[in-house]
Amino acid sequence: MARGNQRDKAREKNLAKQAQEKTKNTASGTQQQRDKENAAEIMRRKQAEADAKKAAAAGGAKK
Repeated sequence: MARGNQRDKAREKNLAKQAQEKTKNTASGTQQQRDKENAAEIMRRKQAEADAKKAAAAGGAKK
């Protein structure tokens, strides 16, 4: 059997590749925090717009 360990070698290679991909996060802590704050601000803005739209629709329906 010339290729008896081919599966084992492929498995080792894939495990090494996956381990390398897990450590690829290059963003610093401050950059991650800034991104999180930006996303939170966008969501707050969207929620405020949705609440205003609901209030306007509820106010218009009562008239």
